[in-house]
Amino acid sequence: MKFLDQAKIYIRSGNGGAGAVSFRREKFIPNGGPDGGDGGNGGNVWITAADGLNTLIDFRYQQHFKAATGTHGMGRQMHGAKGEDIILKVPVGTQVLDDDKETVLLDMDYVGKTEMLLKGGNGGWGNVHFKGPSNQAPAYANPGQEGQERWIWLRLKLIADVGLAGLPNAGKSTFLAAASAARPKIADYPFTTLVPNLGVVDLSPTERFVIADIPGLIEGASEGAGLGTRFLGHVERSGCLIHLVDGTQDDVAGAYRTIRHELEAYGAGLAEKAEVLALNKVDALTPEAREEKAAELEAVAGRRPMLVSGVSGEGVTELLRAAWTEVRKDRGEIAPAEEDETVMETPGGWEP
Repeated sequence: MKFLDQAKIYIRSGNGGAGAVSFRREKFIPNGGPDGGDGGNGGNVWITAADGLNTLIDFRYQQHFKAATGTHGMGRQMHGAKGEDIILKVPVGTQVLDDDKETVLLDMDYVGKTEMLLKGGNGGWGNVHFKGPSNQAPAYANPGQEGQERWIWLRLKLIADVGLAGLPNAGKSTFLAAASAARPKIADYPFTTLVPNLGVVDLSPTERFVIADIPGLIEGASEGAGLGTRFLGHVERSGCLIHLVDGTQDDVAGAYRTIRHELEAYGAGLAEKAEVLALNKVDALTPEAREEKAAELEAVAGRRPMLVSGVSGEGVTELLRAAWTEVRKDRGEIAPAEEDETVMETPGGWEP
């Protein structure tokens, strides 16, 4: 199925049905009078976050959604039926934006969340409502109220606990395949990944989380270079980022700085998220090269990177557990590690 993460659609609620103009005419009833019924209300437009969806592809082939008009009123004070509602089913994590593509109207952030987008028009009153001592035979009724209409944008932000960041060919897709049952496309050329991929990581029966692999960033992505930062929104909700650096390239420090710069330029709090740094593809490095590359990364990042290989599986579990710990901290399930305040004791006891 093709991945689509944004769509512009037109929605319109139903018009209210018109009230009826009718007069009672029955044998042996000399005083008839008005008996026109009310029109039914127009249908509403709803949106709901449905389970099992992960793309907005359905909105590529249909962009116009209109609720039904209410049924008109009839004689004998018979009211018209309400117009049928229309319900838009979207993936969890979908945001509803105004036509300006900036104002967020709704955030469908959990399964089953249902909100009304547009309310249908009210049905018109029949002429029975207008009878009175001075007007015993009103020959008019109210028309139904017009429905509402507007253009909106739907923008999907995938719900993932951990996001993978790195340059093209950093080995993110290979790592995702090694860490989960996902089978993303893997090849030896840049930008193999063109759309985000999701994988479910099972560390144990009680330790499960979702990891997202987004297309690689390049220098200038925040200004539109390459695939730009279009897909970075899919890791905005993540608890932490796994930053993979290709250990086989010459300038690992420069690669790290490039990604960090693009994350800061994008904003939305990505640069402040917890980050687990890893030197990838270490299966292709000698022990001396591993130490040299790790030292370069440590010098620029200020912390020791983990050594992993998506091909051989080395260090994958340890890296996933480190990421899972950061996710639990973000959820508030565990407190941040406190500083070790162990007091060093002098052998033999205290002496002045």
